[in-house]
Amino acid sequence: MRNSRADAVWEGSLAKGSGHVSTASGALKSASVSWAARTEAAQSTTSPEELLAAAHASCYTMALSHTLGERGTPPSRLDATAVVAFDQADGGWKVTTAKLSVRGVVPGITQAAFVDAANAAAKGCPVSKALAGVEISVESATLES
Repeated sequence: MRNSRADAVWEGSLAKGSGHVSTASGALKSASVSWAARTEAAQSTTSPEELLAAAHASCYTMALSHTLGERGTPPSRLDATAVVAFDQADGGWKVTTAKLSVRGVVPGITQAAFVDAANAAAKGCPVSKALAGVEISVESATLES
């Protein structure tokens, strides 16, 4: 088992306060977070949902690479985008959807087989599994040559 660690500090009220988050690896160093970044467009400030989208996109490309490799068609390149929605639902705020889009260069595969692998990877990705209860969909899967 490998544990991953992040540390966060928050100061002030939810609406007017702010904080920062850092990862033990040093990949994030005091990245600013705020409520406004979660509910409005805020530049230079991240949100838990943006960090979740980054985790989902990176996990998904790894899962799809694995799926394609197991099927005998390893990819040359995969470019994925994850869009995580944070909205009011059921009387409070929650992550409501996670939408994935992927473009891939995969020699020897058909578009239909690529879409099938893309959907399978979306279900098998560990971050997708952690988001149980959130609607996860592959919005597009485009095979490039």
